[in-house]
Amino acid sequence: MINVELAEKVIEALRSRGLTLCTAESCTGGNIAHSITEVAGCSDVFMGGVVSYDNSVKHNLLDVSNETLEFYGAVSAQVVTQMLSGACKAVGADCAVATSGIAGPGGGTPEKPVGTVWIGARMPGKAPRVVLEHFPGDRADVIEAATNAALRLLLDMVI
Repeated sequence: MINVELAEKVIEALRSRGLTLCTAESCTGGNIAHSITEVAGCSDVFMGGVVSYDNSVKHNLLDVSNETLEFYGAVSAQVVTQMLSGACKAVGADCAVATSGIAGPGGGTPEKPVGTVWIGARMPGKAPRVVLEHFPGDRADVIEAATNAALRLLLDMVI
């Protein structure tokens, strides 16, 4: 799978810089963390992750403000940005990657259709990057595409 190859590159890039990583995942449901932990020896880089499917978990564990959740909605750049900083704080990692979106088949709206995913990455010394993606396909396709995009975004920031 392509995401494991990307995960290997991410781990090596972080390892060479002495950085640690955590994840904060909503729509990907832990798939990014799974891809990372498929790589032998990842434990010297990967600290852990939070699957924050419900807004209460985003708020209680990742310090996403209720005001941000209510005003922008869970599927937003603002929420993903707060998930990044909250994950680093909760887990004690240097870097983070986060996702929030609508994997489907239900849950989409005209403003945020199925396949809409916000992806963010954060590392020391750089401003967080948060991007909006629209992935085609069924639920599995959206989760896989979002996982790969998140790993690519993080790798681009690290190298």
